Amino acid sequence: MLAAMNIVLIGYRGSGKSRVGQLLAQRLGRQFVDTDVLIVERAGQTIREIFAQVGEPGFRDLETAVVNEVAARDNQVIAVGGGAVLRPANVAALKRNGKIVWLQADAETLWQRINADQSTEASRPNLTPGGGLEEVRQLLAVRTPLYQAAADLTLDVTALTPEQAADRIIALL
Repeated sequence: MLAAMNIVLIGYRGSGKSRVGQLLAQRLGRQFVDTDVLIVERAGQTIREIFAQVGEPGFRDLETAVVNEVAARDNQVIAVGGGAVLRPANVAALKRNGKIVWLQADAETLWQRINADQSTEASRPNLTPGGGLEEVRQLLAVRTPLYQAAADLTLDVTALTPEQAADRIIALL
């Protein structure tokens, strides 16, 4: 069943999509693709800079183009940006030949992880005025139903290391 399909990781910023995805790809002998990294490479700007220049709608257009491109290939582990589920077309493209795994955690855990990542502030924009833990709570309230609807599998990663999360995903699939 795993032979040709993609494994797609969704979830909020700080849920571990990139690290868990890298581990999964190594363990399964697959290519790892991070759509945010591709967007940054192609735009020649950080996500924060893209948002400043073209706003969230412009960023989401770039994201959709990259999602469509990577979803058309097989046998990958794909980590998508936390907001990719905001566009149903992205979810549909990813589901065509992929199993979607939602890496879920509570707002406080996500906020701690985001704060621990030194690159976040320089490269990622606040998506609500003021940002912070309240932003995480607000956006989770909007995105949780979308993550739930998109996911084929849900894994609570609150108390898991990336290695443990990768092992559980392999066992579940």
